Amino acid sequence: MKYVNLGRTGLKVSELCLGTMGFGTPDWRPWVLDEAASAPIIEHALDVGINFFDMADFYSRGVSEEVVGRTLLKREKRERLVLASKCLYAMSDDPNDQGLSRKHIFDSVDASLKRIGTDYLDVYMVHGFDAHTPIEETLEALNDLVRMGKVRYLGASTMYAWQFVKMVYTSRLRGWSEFVSMQCQLNAAYREEEREMIPFCRDQGVAVTPFSPLARGLLSGAPGSLRNATDNFTADQYGDRASFEMADAVARIAATRGVTSSQIALNWVANRPGVTSTLVGVETTAQLDEQLAALDIRLTPAETHELDRLYTPSDVINDHNVNRIPRMARPNITPAEVHT
Repeated sequence: MKYVNLGRTGLKVSELCLGTMGFGTPDWRPWVLDEAASAPIIEHALDVGINFFDMADFYSRGVSEEVVGRTLLKREKRERLVLASKCLYAMSDDPNDQGLSRKHIFDSVDASLKRIGTDYLDVYMVHGFDAHTPIEETLEALNDLVRMGKVRYLGASTMYAWQFVKMVYTSRLRGWSEFVSMQCQLNAAYREEEREMIPFCRDQGVAVTPFSPLARGLLSGAPGSLRNATDNFTADQYGDRASFEMADAVARIAATRGVTSSQIALNWVANRPGVTSTLVGVETTAQLDEQLAALDIRLTPAETHELDRLYTPSDVINDHNVNRIPRMARPNITPAEVHT
């Protein structure tokens, strides 16, 4: 396993980060694995050298953090792990049990630490942008968590680039702890973050840790999976013709190479400029091994061009605009050509 610096920090993280949304309880989502099925995968991640684990309080309404924390800390010393979690989404019907207010951030981090079974988080992320809370309130609360030692680094996820820029520069002007990572959605079928968000992160030394490299499973070559059949995000975000044509292109390259579609899709993301550590979500240990092997693939310029030329621009996906307008395939347009 290769280890890289998380942005401009000295923190070393594995080139692959294990996403944990799929671990917890199927009572939350039918495709989520329970603890008995999750534990062997989490343990195998340790065996292959993954030290970076991405959690969120929202996953399985807290059960995911419990499952992941119990499994990891039974096997490995806390100081050898890089544990990340997030807050924002509603955890109950209490109006204060959501968002990025000082109250919710403080309550959320304490609850996450208790569920995971640790005294601190290596990376604590805002799961999105809260338009209903002054960013100064959010940023000062996050800074205080760092000063208290409950959190060591700050990260953000899923927002417009202008919102992230505003948060970064407000923290800098106030002398507060700054964000060191951005977790955004990126895959061959969705590249809008390459316009502004990723260039900004590269310029500022902010780590990019993309999620959904397989486009919610569309690029996996296994569209009949339980998650694809039951996860509304797949249809909402990748239900258009252009996305399916991209999936076909990934499958053609994979067949020529004698590898899987998942491996081509993951490799494409892992080798994009600015990407630090790519999140992977798997349902079996074999899938994890497959994703690890994908890092050794080298796409040719012709293969990369084939994926580039098929990309069709779309709306940005975030909490304010989850559903994209369906796209018709425009195979001769590349992201760079949109501005010409």
